[in-house]
Amino acid sequence: MTTLYGYFRSSASYRVRIALNLKGQAYDTVPVHLLNQGGEQFLPAFAELNPHSLVPVLAHDGHHLAQSLAVLEYLEERFPMPSLLPGDFVQRARIRELSLAIACEIHPLNNLRVLRYLKHTLGVDEEKKNAWIQHWIKLGFTALEKQLAADAARGHFCVGDMPTMADCCLVPQIFNARRFEVDMAPYPTLCAIEDACNALPAFQAAHPAQQPDAA
Repeated sequence: MTTLYGYFRSSASYRVRIALNLKGQAYDTVPVHLLNQGGEQFLPAFAELNPHSLVPVLAHDGHHLAQSLAVLEYLEERFPMPSLLPGDFVQRARIRELSLAIACEIHPLNNLRVLRYLKHTLGVDEEKKNAWIQHWIKLGFTALEKQLAADAARGHFCVGDMPTMADCCLVPQIFNARRFEVDMAPYPTLCAIEDACNALPAFQAAHPAQQPDAA
């Protein structure tokens, strides 16, 4: 049995849902609400699963795995087809490069615990907090748009004509961008890739609105 502990709006959880769906792996969902009771991720039962108190956590074959990109790599090795890291070593490195640019450079600066620190510890007001979010997303998206628009390896998706790990990362980040009212008009390449992804059932089923804890 496969169980995913996550939150419907968590970008990292969203990535893993997409990957599980692309791999055709059924799973049970255990919602971990990041706001209820001060954050259910901090409750002792969940902290035992992941001492970092972050979602998602994937339970599979008696193991509990955290960090979404590590989970995606695990799924790729455990269920090789269809591949999220296809091609030669250069193409696989390019897919990882794009994935890491999103998951490590853009997303962490807009993560809930960073935003809480800005608001509750540093006293940043809502307008400035939203400006912070938009600044870092725009900075990252501007670079991604330039990179992907010029990349001959790009097809309908980030790399080629099948979804890869990079697409698993990009679509949730675009969802976040739209949620925080980032104007996506300057990023036509990213939007075209998003459209190609969201036409697939695996991405549709992973969307936050389709999750049991969506509110």
